[in-house]
Amino acid sequence: MSQAHALRDGIEPVSFELFDQDFETFTRKLGDSYARWGFAVISDHGLPQDRIDAAIDQMKRFFALPEAAKLKYKLPLAGQRGYTPFGVETAKGAAHYDLKEFWHVGRDLPPGHRFRDHMADNVWPDAELPGFHEAVQWLYQALDSMGLKVLEAIAAYLGLPRHFFDDKVDVGNSILRLLHYPPVPQDGPHIRAGAHEDINVITLLLGAEEAGLEVKDHDGRWIAINPPAGSLVCNIGDMLQRLCNHRLPSTTHRVVNPAPERRGFPRYSTPFFLHFNSDYRIETLSNCVDAAHPDRYPDPITADDYLKERLREIKLA
Repeated sequence: MSQAHALRDGIEPVSFELFDQDFETFTRKLGDSYARWGFAVISDHGLPQDRIDAAIDQMKRFFALPEAAKLKYKLPLAGQRGYTPFGVETAKGAAHYDLKEFWHVGRDLPPGHRFRDHMADNVWPDAELPGFHEAVQWLYQALDSMGLKVLEAIAAYLGLPRHFFDDKVDVGNSILRLLHYPPVPQDGPHIRAGAHEDINVITLLLGAEEAGLEVKDHDGRWIAINPPAGSLVCNIGDMLQRLCNHRLPSTTHRVVNPAPERRGFPRYSTPFFLHFNSDYRIETLSNCVDAAHPDRYPDPITADDYLKERLREIKLA
């Protein structure tokens, strides 16, 4: 596909059916999309639409609750569990907060696990929405499993063993974020999500009902990402970019405010931020370093230290 065609029609979807039918072709198409854009669109993902719809319905019901009911679930956990209200998160370096509120679900850990000091138990709005827990927990687990499969292809593309990432993300501090962007009644300095790069390894995002996601291309142009219905958008995060010495880029993206005729409509989305295990040392892969590509990150850092550093930058810690 030519660059001009890509810019006109968006990122070419890669069918997930190829994962089992022709893994080599799936790996090449997916990896080439990441190398070019930092983003890929995966069609035919196979996740049951009725269960996705059930989780999204529960999300909409939660955000429709009175503010006092939602604030019961605001916790002092740097925004990593429960509810984060409107007007808190601010893109790195931005002067104005994002126009959004969100709910976070994290990984459940057994008693005595070594990461329980910084990965707390989830909270659930059972009193208000008894169906929320089951529907949303399913979505977390489904996207976590899909992320492992995407990482198999990324590992193969980078010349690593296919299951290289399995034991590096199996108890990762991964987060499902349920996002609500309210209607935008008028122009102003705030936008739904300021320009940013994701902190984590990869992000998986089911298609949103409303447009707005844009990716910044190499030449500075903003390109709308409008995936086909029933597809999954997946992008590279800063942790993976660092690990592979920018062979796969973590691309700047944003969510712009709606066109005037859509200002009265909210936007909902469900990004899943897949993370390394907290004690994993992010150390540049040796096969991604050569004379033409010197190591950009000679000093390793653990995934948890990197996460904490970045959360402070976006005012979630």
